[in-house]
Amino acid sequence: MAQHYVEESGAGSTWEYMVVTCQPRESLGEVRRRLIDHAEYGKWELRRTRIYSGGTRRYWLRRRVMKVRATL
Repeated sequence: MAQHYVEESGAGSTWEYMVVTCQPRESLGEVRRRLIDHAEYGKWELRRTRIYSGGTRRYWLRRRVMKVRATL
């Protein structure tokens, strides 16, 4: 399973995207477990799913970028 990150900023909101690519040889249960872990512990939400003709699956996860202000 390969993944990469992309940041997008727009009018007032900034999103961080993670694209997860899964090969056809990976079991759907294993992929589902990894996506659930990302959602639970990393606060990611599923944005888009795409299944290509060769069996490769690609999932786009997103989360809002939280900007922390310095308190000192």
